[in-house]
Amino acid sequence: MNALAIKQEKHLEGPLRNIVGQSPAIKRIKNLILQVADTDLNVVIYGESGVGKEVVARTLYACSYRSRGPFVKVNCAAIPGELLESELFGYEKGAFTGAEKAKPGRFEQANGGVIFLDEIGDMPLSLQSKLLQVLQDQEFCRLGGKKDIKVDVWVITATNHDLEKDVENGSFRQDLYYRLSVIKIYIPPLRERKEDIPLLCDYFARIYGRKYNITDFEIPPQLLELFLKYHWPGNVRELENYIKRLVVLRDFEEVEKEIKRFSKVLEPEDAPKTENEKFAQRIAIELAKAEQGQVSLKEVKKRVLALVEKKIIDLVLNQTNGNKKQAAELLGISYKALLYKIREFEEMGL
Repeated sequence: MNALAIKQEKHLEGPLRNIVGQSPAIKRIKNLILQVADTDLNVVIYGESGVGKEVVARTLYACSYRSRGPFVKVNCAAIPGELLESELFGYEKGAFTGAEKAKPGRFEQANGGVIFLDEIGDMPLSLQSKLLQVLQDQEFCRLGGKKDIKVDVWVITATNHDLEKDVENGSFRQDLYYRLSVIKIYIPPLRERKEDIPLLCDYFARIYGRKYNITDFEIPPQLLELFLKYHWPGNVRELENYIKRLVVLRDFEEVEKEIKRFSKVLEPEDAPKTENEKFAQRIAIELAKAEQGQVSLKEVKKRVLALVEKKIIDLVLNQTNGNKKQAAELLGISYKALLYKIREFEEMGL
């Protein structure tokens, strides 16, 4: 048995049990976690909203020697840009109006452990240069301060952005991108690893069964079959919410109706007759998800705009009989940009 296999066996009953699935993608992620966990190599975790990026970050932390230290999470998208600097690096007394006493930032709090910068793609450009300096020197000054503060932290980041594209369009620093992405971990959407769905259902059923003291829960076979056909725009988070609801309410028929209403897999009598009807229904499905709070408005906006863009590109490709170079000219974009868009739509499952 090689060293990696021994290590995996050790952690299977520990931190790795939170990475649920037997798909090739999940197996690769587990192996990568074990290879990286005892290093200080910066990691970027990629994936759509709801795929489990924070779970992977916490598992990296739990498998590492830094698990004895703190795990500090910062959501870069949830904190306004003008406040994010003081949140990350702290401030001295009098640094700004209302700063009545000094406050350490999240980097200081994470000293000896891990800082997890979620939604790193939303960090303002003005702050990216300071983060780059911290990564290079492992030291910084608090806002309003002059003293250098040294820290020993492992930086793990996550994003649903395409950071390479952000670098190209100037919204993300290239030097910071290379610093952060020494190791890249991509988590595929749930629709691309449906073999993991039964295992995830069992996992969440056990968790919420124990939490609510319910021991006789079982998903009906016809509902599990529907789950396997569904496209899961909210990914694992959406599945978890459904299982939690089912464990408590047992409203199997209501959930079945809901999934059918949202799903691309429609009953024959409900199926749209024309391509335009199908397009309109897909938009309606995404909006319904937002109304029910199952997907963030930001994610819905991204998917709806992508659906509209894809529809236009499909129309132009139809006019050019599939000739992508001609289509790119008609659309007023480069051939490379068109290929990128087509690949992006495929990755989004559109």
